[in-house]
Amino acid sequence: MRCRITLPAELRCYPEPLRRAGYYCTNNVKEDYNFQAPPGTWDESSRKAHYRHRQPGQPFFAVFNNTVTHESQIRAPEPTHRKNTARLTAQQRRDPAKLTIPPFHPDTPEVRRDWARYHELITAMDYWVGDMLAELEAAGLADDTIVFFYSDHGVGLPRGKRWLYDTGMRVPLLVRFGKNFAHLAPGKPGTPSDRLVSFVDFGPTVLSLAGLKPEPLMQGVPFLGSAAGPPRQAVFGLRDRMDERNDCTRAVRDGRYKYIRNYQWFRPWAQHLAYMEEMPTTRVWRQLFAAGKLSPAAALWMQPTKPFEELYDLQQDPHEIRNLANSPAHRQELERLRQLHLDWHRSTRDLGLMPEAEVHARSQGRTRYALGLDAKAFPQQRLLQAAETVAGQPSLAELQKLLDDSDAAVRWWAATGLGVHGKRLPQSLPVLRRALEDTTPVVRVAAADALARLGEVDAALPVLTAALRDSNPWVRHEAVLALDALGAKAASAHAALKPLLQDDNEYVVRVVEHALGVRSQKQKK
Repeated sequence: MRCRITLPAELRCYPEPLRRAGYYCTNNVKEDYNFQAPPGTWDESSRKAHYRHRQPGQPFFAVFNNTVTHESQIRAPEPTHRKNTARLTAQQRRDPAKLTIPPFHPDTPEVRRDWARYHELITAMDYWVGDMLAELEAAGLADDTIVFFYSDHGVGLPRGKRWLYDTGMRVPLLVRFGKNFAHLAPGKPGTPSDRLVSFVDFGPTVLSLAGLKPEPLMQGVPFLGSAAGPPRQAVFGLRDRMDERNDCTRAVRDGRYKYIRNYQWFRPWAQHLAYMEEMPTTRVWRQLFAAGKLSPAAALWMQPTKPFEELYDLQQDPHEIRNLANSPAHRQELERLRQLHLDWHRSTRDLGLMPEAEVHARSQGRTRYALGLDAKAFPQQRLLQAAETVAGQPSLAELQKLLDDSDAAVRWWAATGLGVHGKRLPQSLPVLRRALEDTTPVVRVAAADALARLGEVDAALPVLTAALRDSNPWVRHEAVLALDALGAKAASAHAALKPLLQDDNEYVVRVVEHALGVRSQKQKK
């Protein structure tokens, strides 16, 4: 199941105002938006979409996506890699032995091979970019076109894409101004800029360059054109469920420091992700960790939990391996960036602290955007307080109070916290047993998961297996995650799991496959 959110009427994609202004707008190949593009977004969106299909003299906005550097191509079979990189010269091939491997990766032949392939794929992409620019030249359009080049995330290797370190968040951005638009450029050709830019700034910037005003609800700040705003002091990153695993994490980055808040600090960084597990780097990394043969920097990412807060000095530590969150000398920077995060969290009505099952349930009949604006359905401050309580050393009384809250999402945090802290709070077991009768399915699942963590598997399994039949796909997801975490202890539930290999939620299927030790035909390919 692909989650296809319908946008509310007041939220529109930025090609739409360009189309109203007379632009011909096209998207070639990829629409990985996590929502259904509203009618009227594109004139064309397909593998054949192209600006050449416009009316003579019509201005255009065209997106072309290239996937040659996608993580799937890094681990592709050798014939595929040779085909992808067929234009490279012998001098452009990379010798794995001569590469510098980042310290957070194990230094092995498999890792070196993956990095070498990635470098070669970037060179192949460079050829493609050259082709696109030559096409503009041949059409006589180069002098009248502004070209943006960027990637949608960082390197497609473990601890890159999917994580909020710079290897995942920091991406290339080049803007080429045709000669007739050189007056709009912030500097001469080849001039670098240290201005902070976020993806949410792209839409407003394109409208600004076209002489249009940004749409009222756009969060971004134009960084070029007539409506260009002041430089950002910071950019923000977020991660919630990634593929089939949950992990609510937020980040703030200024020109020097990165602050990361791991709301689900009790989960490992390196959770099992079926797609990522196909990468040779992932496999050898896990093998070496299990054998105790990793360097301290490489072993860090494989730890079973992570700190609630991370702080990195990117000038001194560009690989982000020395966490300064507990450094007295950096206390001011920690508090400053923490406050920026909290301000952003409140102003954006960040739904990340609400379990996905509740977001789904409370969004029925309305958009998630509307849910975020509903103070009764989305008790943002209470959720934040609950998450921060769980991140500390809460007493049983504090967690019991949260478990008595009128809102199920707050109770979910309480049950989760009891599972995390229960070993030092022995009286938590009877509290959790009572929570198995909660009126909300996802809270019952969280209580069962917590009891299973604390050794009461027999009490947990009936609740978890019952949740496998819930109509809410994300309740089922929470239940299969809990059963998967139990490993062999959940063997008696395997018969109940097998039907979910055909579940219409593809992320449920992935977790069930891992729990049962089977691989889908799609993964085998």
